[in-house]
Amino acid sequence: MAMNIEKIEEGVQTLENPPNKLLSASHPEDLNKSLMAKWGLLLLSCTCSVVGTTGGPLVLRLYFLHGGHSKWLSSWLQTVGFPILLIPLTILYFRRDRMLPDEFFASQKLLHYAAIIGLLQGLDNYMYCYGLSFLPVSTSSLLISTQLISTAFVASILVKQKFTPYSINAVVLMTMGSILLGLRKSGDRPHGVTNSQYLLGFIISIGAAALGGFILVSTQVAYAKAKKAMTYSIVLQFQFCMAFFATLFCTVGMLINKDFSAIKREANGYELGVKKYYLVLGSSVVIWQVMFLGRLGIIFCTSSLFAGIMSATILPITEIAAVITFHEKFTGEKGMALALGLWGFTSYFYGSYRKTKKQTQQTPHETNTSK
Repeated sequence: MAMNIEKIEEGVQTLENPPNKLLSASHPEDLNKSLMAKWGLLLLSCTCSVVGTTGGPLVLRLYFLHGGHSKWLSSWLQTVGFPILLIPLTILYFRRDRMLPDEFFASQKLLHYAAIIGLLQGLDNYMYCYGLSFLPVSTSSLLISTQLISTAFVASILVKQKFTPYSINAVVLMTMGSILLGLRKSGDRPHGVTNSQYLLGFIISIGAAALGGFILVSTQVAYAKAKKAMTYSIVLQFQFCMAFFATLFCTVGMLINKDFSAIKREANGYELGVKKYYLVLGSSVVIWQVMFLGRLGIIFCTSSLFAGIMSATILPITEIAAVITFHEKFTGEKGMALALGLWGFTSYFYGSYRKTKKQTQQTPHETNTSK
């Protein structure tokens, strides 16, 4: 278990030596095929992550800009598309060949972890939607990117990851970026949003980023505690269970707030029309599920830290898309915050790379010494 958790410290797990049985083939030809499959899965997961991370916030902001008001509904939409996962699961089930049932089906213990993380994911979705309802997409994305800070702190607590000058530098830089955005809230505040609402959205977005970082690390820790080889079918089942409980959490919120009965009324008053209202809702369901599927695939192929780094890499794309789509102001403060954030991610990534390289160089020496 310790070796699996160390992937969080290393940053990017090498594809040649993953912790699952996807590359466990004994023959060279089978190994090459498995390696190609691994790269293909990682590429597909990264593509899904790019589409979801960029499109999700834009569709959600479109909902709020033209008359959408329900935070619970927008949170519910992020995970309610989980039945889509039954399609790849069914395909994998009929193509499992000689795979043992224990290798295909997730353990009850792992599904228990998925249920707990799913409830936290539902809360995180609500916090994210609440913050975005009062903030521009560009500002919200910058704040959410600070989840690396939470990832670093949670990893230090759960897996005893030591802080390095590079990780400390990253935390300081990203904190400075958030403070810079907070100091100039008046120049970034959307029309119709009060200062108190903007500040509340700012604080809740930071909280959503912190909770998101905790969820990323907890997901990989759950994989490690499963005490069995992680296959992609098990990852999909984990995501299915997690999304189910996240949806259940938001469904309870919607029932208490009576949001289901308000959907028709909200659709009739939507500025873009009833058809486009339901189109926005449907697009949100698909895009967010694509994003979650991509993120889980990246964690499966590499690590939770790399999933966070991937989100940071996509950040400039989301920023540009928001400015073009909604004509948001890209102020000097946002530019500085973006630069500080990317600098921080680069510092963290470089530190992880140096540590991994050092460990790789030490391994042959330790092997020769033991002989």
